[in-house]
Amino acid sequence: MAVGAGFGAATSLMNALSHSEADLESRAYATSGWSIAEIMSLLLDSGWAWAGLAVAVGWLVTRARASRPSALAQGAAAGALALLAATAAYGFVDGIRNGGQLSESPVWWVASVILGAPLGAVGACVNRPGVIGLLARLTVPVGAAVQMVVLPPGRNEVVQTIGRTVVWTAAAVSIGFIVVRFLLVERRRRSSAAAESP
Repeated sequence: MAVGAGFGAATSLMNALSHSEADLESRAYATSGWSIAEIMSLLLDSGWAWAGLAVAVGWLVTRARASRPSALAQGAAAGALALLAATAAYGFVDGIRNGGQLSESPVWWVASVILGAPLGAVGACVNRPGVIGLLARLTVPVGAAVQMVVLPPGRNEVVQTIGRTVVWTAAAVSIGFIVVRFLLVERRRRSSAAAESP
């Protein structure tokens, strides 16, 4: 819950910093301006980043006992709780910034549970061998890349282009690393199995 609360608070604060630096009254800035704070805000407040939080917390909670039967349930609970804590912290920090008005819609609370549980369970599968582990490790980078195609964040074309470039580059590097590592581990496993067989 602490990780989720920290993520939610950091996202809200980064959004505030981004808005404070934006000069939206300037037409040039509104159509083509950008700032580092805005790009960071865009990255933190994207759906794939929140999904990644649930996956990461599911993995953190179960990494030492991923093979236990209860690991999926523990990962699911951790993912949902992390997103609930992130939503609460985000709303709390936004409320402080807005003079005490809470801004979080009930939809986000429900989504935290409905989406957080399966994503946390995915995180619990990250350390598993074979295809299940591979798919679990690919969930966040593939999801991030897909979001940039389906629903790119950003208020103008320049911000969208920068955001897409950063996310696609990070996703491509992550996917390449994950797949190459998987293939090397599988090759080593097959070599060991062949050497042990009579």
